[in-house]
Amino acid sequence: MAQFNLANPIHFLALGFGSGLAPKAPGTFGTLAAIPLLFLANFFSSLQYGLVIIFMAIAGIYICGKAAKDAGVHDHGAIVWDEIVGLMITLFMFPLTWQTILVGFLLFRFFDILKPWPISYLDKHCTGGFGIMIDDVVAGVFAWLGMYVIFVL
Repeated sequence: MAQFNLANPIHFLALGFGSGLAPKAPGTFGTLAAIPLLFLANFFSSLQYGLVIIFMAIAGIYICGKAAKDAGVHDHGAIVWDEIVGLMITLFMFPLTWQTILVGFLLFRFFDILKPWPISYLDKHCTGGFGIMIDDVVAGVFAWLGMYVIFVL
């Protein structure tokens, strides 16, 4: 059984502020943990929001990799920082309404769970913190494209 310590700031972030410790569907709860961050990011310009996403994704490589190493389990289900970043990508430049949040959440979870190609390829062939992050980053991009088709086209 993996051991995490929420007093450790790296574990706290990797576990999505504790949301990843949910006994069922930790990825779903981790994705939900992104919603308050979306409302904070809503105060940023698009450029600032984009820079925050890039920072979170790059930091996530270290955060997720370190937490996985500490736990001794690659991509442990409780590590959900990657889901947080994925939803942040999904809703980039979309107004935050209950409709966009709901559709974005569902699209992101769809791509994150089903992992169509190339997400499945990246999930199987990339390791370490980068491997933990990259499949959710790409799932976020796919979900963003879905949002664009639904809300813009």
